[in-house]
Amino acid sequence: MKLNERSLAFYATCDAPVDNAGFLYKKGGRHAAYHRRWFVLRGNMLFYFEDPASREPVGVIILEGCTVELVEAAEEFAFAVRFAGARARTYILAAESQAAMEGWVKALSRASFDYLRLVVRELEQQLAAMRAGGCPPPPPPRPRVLPPKENGCAVWSAESPAACTATPSRAQPGPEPPPLPPRRRVSAPNGPLDSASFTQLHEWYGQEVRALRSQWLRGRAQP
Repeated sequence: MKLNERSLAFYATCDAPVDNAGFLYKKGGRHAAYHRRWFVLRGNMLFYFEDPASREPVGVIILEGCTVELVEAAEEFAFAVRFAGARARTYILAAESQAAMEGWVKALSRASFDYLRLVVRELEQQLAAMRAGGCPPPPPPRPRVLPPKENGCAVWSAESPAACTATPSRAQPGPEPPPLPPRRRVSAPNGPLDSASFTQLHEWYGQEVRALRSQWLRGRAQP
């Protein structure tokens, strides 16, 4: 696939919002040394620069067909971007904190068009179920990201192991959940559902959800 360098440089530095940005340590391809680079994620392209003020990227990683996983490396908070194939390169990156690493792993795992196809397919199934007046099917399984381990125990959650394994002496009843919306055949307020855009559907159903939530909150506030 041919890429126009001038177009890539413009896309990498344009004023459009980015999906993620920050410093990461990148392991060299031929050397074991790590270099601190400024990374910018836009769509399925991961650009890296010498620093945030650079006007041209040092390189770009096309994220199609990749998997993102945590790895054991010399640097802390390390993860790998792997591609299928015997000659495919694996990129070893390291964040500056646990939170930054989790944010990057999640963002990169959702950056490819393959992930977007899964999301679109799920939305199409839900829309078809709503048109038929039934309940939407369960969502497909999302890619799992394995948590890091310390002393053999996963530490993805911020809670301590003791807090997770402690058995409560007496179960406490939780707050009453909000009411479910009435089951009915979905119809657009100002026109047929087939002609409504996603933005209109989002706004219409959001109004109903906000109204139900306000009703629930008022009911909880009353003695």
